[in-house]
Amino acid sequence: METPSDGNDMITEPLLTSHASKGGFRTLPFILATEAFERVATVGISPNMIVYLTREFGMETVKAANIIFFWSAATNFFPIIGAFLADSYLGKYRMIGFGSMVCFLGMVLLWLTAMIPQARPYCDQFSTICEAPTTLQLLLLYCSLGLISVGAGGIRSSCMAFGADQLDTRNNPESARALQSFFSWFYVTVSFSCLVAVTFIVYIQDNMGWKMGFGVAVMLMLVSALSFFLASSFYIKLKAKASLFTGFAQVMVASFRNRHIELPSHATNEAYYLRKGSMLQVPSEKLRFLNKACVIKDPQWDLTSNGTASNPWNLCTIDQVENLKALLGVMPLCSAGIMLSVTVNQGPFTVILAGNMDRHITPNFEIPAGSFSMFLMISLVVWIPFYDRIALPLASKIKGKPVRLTLKQRMGIGLLCSCASIASLAIVEYTRRNIAIQGLSDGPQAPVHMSALWLLPHYALSGLAEAFNGIGQIEFCYSELPKTMSTIAANINGLGFFFADLVASLITNTVDSVSKRGGESWISSNVNKGHYDYYFCLVAGLSVLNFMYFLACSKAYGPCRGEIEKKAEISRKEDHEKRIDDC
Repeated sequence: METPSDGNDMITEPLLTSHASKGGFRTLPFILATEAFERVATVGISPNMIVYLTREFGMETVKAANIIFFWSAATNFFPIIGAFLADSYLGKYRMIGFGSMVCFLGMVLLWLTAMIPQARPYCDQFSTICEAPTTLQLLLLYCSLGLISVGAGGIRSSCMAFGADQLDTRNNPESARALQSFFSWFYVTVSFSCLVAVTFIVYIQDNMGWKMGFGVAVMLMLVSALSFFLASSFYIKLKAKASLFTGFAQVMVASFRNRHIELPSHATNEAYYLRKGSMLQVPSEKLRFLNKACVIKDPQWDLTSNGTASNPWNLCTIDQVENLKALLGVMPLCSAGIMLSVTVNQGPFTVILAGNMDRHITPNFEIPAGSFSMFLMISLVVWIPFYDRIALPLASKIKGKPVRLTLKQRMGIGLLCSCASIASLAIVEYTRRNIAIQGLSDGPQAPVHMSALWLLPHYALSGLAEAFNGIGQIEFCYSELPKTMSTIAANINGLGFFFADLVASLITNTVDSVSKRGGESWISSNVNKGHYDYYFCLVAGLSVLNFMYFLACSKAYGPCRGEIEKKAEISRKEDHEKRIDDC
């Protein structure tokens, strides 16, 4: 029984508009600048935040790390909320505008904590003794970080999609090619912005102080907001539409409400509610309990006179059900990336370790501790073109046939690289600590005569882990999920970062509370008295267990859609060649 589409079906809205004078290439530089300056501002204050909290607010390392983990988690989660609000209610233009203003306000408040002495506790810089921060001081700090997360989420949730909206791709092949170029330039812009942030902004903080460092971030965020609003009259501003998240909620509610009904023993299209033009006639047998959401119990009661659902929270289309099934199907494999993000994003602790090592490149120049994450980005940027343009062609030439790793192989290699990266960090810290103890360096900030460049294997392997698993996971979601869920596929990685920050905080708190029972905490504020090497070994062990979990999920998932299509194509070619030989 085929029925017309109801108002809640998730139909992709066209990217073009009748306003020929709006949109186009001229708007893209403003949109790219908005995202770029926001990234430089927000990413630039992140690496050294552990130093700011411990030195200027007198916090213990564990507490400061927890604040950073939760702040990072919020920053990764709010883009998902922003995408839902932009799609369903506000529209992308309003969401980006709102995010720009809120993020700028948060930056100003954080700058004020550095500018106003009364906004932070008094600290004796010579004895490193600080008063406990007051409730108002902590409230100002937390409000600033919260506003930055909310604002950054609003910008990141919609900036890429809003830029794509400006290109008319239906009747203009040139714009269709430009759309692909826009996505490439967008990722290049974001990567370059992050690289500038961890070098330029961090260098200013280390050499010119927090007032100047945060002040520059405020100015960059102001430029980001102005660059967006300057081109307001030229933008194509599409109205909000029905969100995929709303469709998922409807399926879950409808399947729960219909939990007592029996599914048809013989699946026929008369028993299920179809979207007009849908290629699906009956739902799949996977996760069958969700099929109850699209069962038509009583056509007179469930359907209106024109064939649409009377209540979309009681009856959903097969497409909505299958979209949710597809999302739930990829989640176990994607969840293995959570532990990878935990191992890769040990930023607060690696900054502390780098700060206690010799960071000099020349006698007169040393790398700021917060800038060492640039080596991760360099590793990522260098490996991607090397893999695609040199490694694969060379391997194909040697074997005499095309060579390409499958998506699950790439994801698995990334997980192994993450295990190796955290193991190398444990070895470096074990060596650094022994040198510190032999040199009687007991102070919390006492550096040792060991080059911080020994941390490079950790960052290089972390970059490889991101290149293999991170990009492989995005491609996996794009290939396995329906095309209508491309926005969800793009945001699953961010959702993984959100959970990774929470897991990292849980591990940190557990290790701190348990290790304290034996005396000094493993992650003590005094790195020479603590045992960060034990902590990194624990994380490495968890990473190995996570890799085993990935192998189990990979086997349970079965072949990917691309692998099935490739095998079918090879089978067709073999059958064709066999028929030719028989003839």
